[in-house]
Amino acid sequence: MQITRPDKFYDLVVVGGGMVGASFCCALEQALGETSLSILVIEAIPPNANSAKKSSFDARSTALSFGSRKFFEGIDLWQTLGDAVSAIHEIQVSDRGRLGCVEINADEQGVEALGYVVENKRLGQVLNARLNESKKINLLCPALVSSVKATEKGMQLGLTHGDTETIIDASLVVLADGGKSHVCEQLGIARSIERYDQHALIANIVLEKPHEHIAFERFTDTGPLAVLPLKSIEGKNRGSLVWTLSVEQAAQYAELEEEELLPLLQERFGYKLGKILEIGETFVYPLSLSLAKEQVRPGLALLGNVAHTLHPVAGQGLNLALRDARALVDVLMSAQQHGLGLGEVNVLLEYVAGQEADQATTTQFTHNITKLFSSNNEAKVWLRKFGLVAIEILPTLRRSLAERAMGLSKSR
Repeated sequence: MQITRPDKFYDLVVVGGGMVGASFCCALEQALGETSLSILVIEAIPPNANSAKKSSFDARSTALSFGSRKFFEGIDLWQTLGDAVSAIHEIQVSDRGRLGCVEINADEQGVEALGYVVENKRLGQVLNARLNESKKINLLCPALVSSVKATEKGMQLGLTHGDTETIIDASLVVLADGGKSHVCEQLGIARSIERYDQHALIANIVLEKPHEHIAFERFTDTGPLAVLPLKSIEGKNRGSLVWTLSVEQAAQYAELEEEELLPLLQERFGYKLGKILEIGETFVYPLSLSLAKEQVRPGLALLGNVAHTLHPVAGQGLNLALRDARALVDVLMSAQQHGLGLGEVNVLLEYVAGQEADQATTTQFTHNITKLFSSNNEAKVWLRKFGLVAIEILPTLRRSLAERAMGLSKSR
């Protein structure tokens, strides 16, 4: 529920009420049952903010894995998303201008869908509504964290909301405020960053032919180009575009008018869905692999992009964050049942240990694919030719790739 004045102390404070922070809170509330914990969410951007680019719930879309569907089903939100979700029944992976194509379909994997695509705006509305209706979670929005420091019993935060300055204490602070977290900077948490010298151009597009619930991942000399199936609106066949470009191309393309950009995209993507008729508002941002060198401290845990920001290839970022969120909820509930403090470092280290393998495997999966398929090195070209052909021929390899894409990999 929305509040205007926070209490002086909370068992748990979540900084960031975007998709990751709000999802974590909803899962935590579901797990609490009759257990009582004082919880505060601090979010800087109000839900009705005019500038979509300032909010994590903008016009962009997100690919949800089959595992993420299970997450939202578990907190009774999947049905609420309803018609906003478009299923992915097949994934087609190809290497532009070269032999080798992989088709992975849901029937072969024995699932209803390989994944789903939802517009961030709709997912944000559903999550915000749940937080606003909650009787167990306080929501302070808009509000900023102006200061942060460790204490003997957890963390102390200085908050700015409206014209008011407030100091609050918490046993545990969960940071979910994105890859450019000012709170993380204040705490001096270092990051390892590898820049890909690529930018992603993201937009919704209108296609001549219906997508038939097929997701296309096409690798080009500048990086992957993905078109994901979106729900049709007013009879228009829509797709979500994620187009990886060089830094120079991104700067140039961001300035182009729609009629200038359309033929360039058409040449890159081809005509599998006929002509590309429209491109909506475009968003361009740099791509890098960014990993926090500390995910926990006494009284502190990092979730989402503040912990690990991945390349968007294969759409793994949010899905990994949701698996992290579920794992953290489980560890905190176990600690509560055993009379342990939520912010105790041994409790938080248990969470890190449990997610270490999943995080490492997912990070390397996206990183290695990006490096392999963004290179014109002859050896890598032959390697990916062989790899795509092998995956297409061998069902076991296709299943392994599908399980990773669905967030169901047994390497976890």
